[in-house]
Amino acid sequence: MSTLVEDNPAKHRFEILVDDALAGFTAYVTRGDLLVFTHTEVDPGFQGKGVGATLIRGALDAVRARGGSVVPQCPFMAAFIDKHPEYADLVAVQK
Repeated sequence: MSTLVEDNPAKHRFEILVDDALAGFTAYVTRGDLLVFTHTEVDPGFQGKGVGATLIRGALDAVRARGGSVVPQCPFMAAFIDKHPEYADLVAVQK
């Protein structure tokens, strides 16, 4: 199974492709260098296979590579960050 996580700025989301099929996405709103992640969806046919975690990891790695920060409003992303504290430094401090 080949997977690819890529940013789709036109749709304001990161998408995960599994064997060239859209398996899921995590949507965001851009505020400068800050990405507010609002919703994550994984196609039912791909659930329970680690696709969601791979998607979130890929999105967070991309944000880190470009020097940005995140606000994980999406409960799935927030739970992922809680379980993977290596990504906690990407969470923007809310004032």
